[in-house]
Amino acid sequence: MFSDQLPLKRVLSPVSLLLTAALLLPLPAAAEAIFATDDEVNTMQVFNFASPSVVYVTNETVVRDRWTLRLHTVPKGAGSGFIWDDQGHVVTNFHVIDGARKVTITLQDRTEWPAELVGTAPEKDLAVLKINAPQDLLKPLAPGHSADLAVGRKVLAIGNPFGLDTTLTTGVVSALGREIEAANNRTIRNVIQTDAAINPGNSGGPLLDSSGRLIGVNTAIYSPSGASVGIGFAIPVDTVKKIVPELIAHGRLVRPILGIESAPDQWASQYDFEGVAILRTAPDLPAADAGLRGVFRARNGGWQLGDVIVGIDHQPVRNYDDLMNALENHRPGDRVQVRYLRDGTEFEAELTLAAP
Repeated sequence: MFSDQLPLKRVLSPVSLLLTAALLLPLPAAAEAIFATDDEVNTMQVFNFASPSVVYVTNETVVRDRWTLRLHTVPKGAGSGFIWDDQGHVVTNFHVIDGARKVTITLQDRTEWPAELVGTAPEKDLAVLKINAPQDLLKPLAPGHSADLAVGRKVLAIGNPFGLDTTLTTGVVSALGREIEAANNRTIRNVIQTDAAINPGNSGGPLLDSSGRLIGVNTAIYSPSGASVGIGFAIPVDTVKKIVPELIAHGRLVRPILGIESAPDQWASQYDFEGVAILRTAPDLPAADAGLRGVFRARNGGWQLGDVIVGIDHQPVRNYDDLMNALENHRPGDRVQVRYLRDGTEFEAELTLAAP
C-alpha cells in the first residue's frame, strides 16, 4: 500500500524541516529560530550596540530644613543622557539638570561618576556634562543625519523611564518640522515627532535609526497624564551637532548680535504692529552704524516708537523668538539684510553681524 511513498526527507517542506530542527534545539534557540524576524533581529542588534552609550542622570539640589535651618541635599530629578565623545562629554536635556547642585552619571556597568557642568543651551533644551571615567568605559554614539529623515522611518529610543534601567521602545517618525516650547519659553523648531514611547526619565536619551546612529535627543512628551500617549518629540541631531561643540568650547551658544536692545513683545499688541521694536541701539555696533534707531522723544516731548525689525534676509521676524532664531543661522562677520519699518514704511539695511 505504501510501497510507492517517497522517503520522509523528500516530502518534508522547508518549513517542516525548520520546525523539526527547532524541536531538537534548546528552548531559547528554538524560539529564536522560529520567531525572530529580520526586524526583531535588527532591533536587538541596535539595542545591544547602543545601550552601553546610554547613561542615567540623577541630580540633587540643596534645601534648608524648616525646623533646624540646616542645608542638606535631596534628590531633585532624573533623566537619561548619552556619551558624546571619548573625552567623557555627556549630552542630556537642560531641564534634566536645571537647578541641580550635584549631578551624578551612572554608566551601564552601574559605576557612578560625579559630573561637571560644561555648558547649557536652555533655548534648545540641551546641556553638556563631563565625567572623568576611563576611556574603555566611554562608548560614544555615532551621529547620523536628521535632514534625511522621512515620515514612516523606524526609530528606537533608549532611556531610563520611571527610573527603570536601560529601557527600549520602538516606533516610527510620525512627523517632521514640529515646534515645541523650551524651558525659557523660546521655540525649538524642526523637532522630530515620534510614536516611540517617551516617558518621564527618557528625557535626554538618544533617538536612533535602524543603523544605530543618533538622529535626535528625546526631550518631551505631549500628554495630559504625563505618560506616553504616542506623541513624543526629539531635538534633531543636525541641531545637536551644531550646538554641542559650541557648548564644549564656550559653555553657551555664541550668537552674533545686531547691537540693539529690543522692546518687550507686548509692545506689538499695544502699538498694533508685528515685529521687534528697537528700544535703543548701542554705539559703534552694527545697528547704530547702519542708521537704525530706537525709541526717541518727539517734538511734543512725548516718546515715539522707533524702528521695528520685520525680517532678516528672507526670514520674517514677527517677534523676539523669530529674531533669535534668525540670528542663530549666522556667525559674527556675516553680512545680512535687515528689513525694518519706520513710520509705517519698510526700509532695508545691510550690516555685518558682530561678536557678542
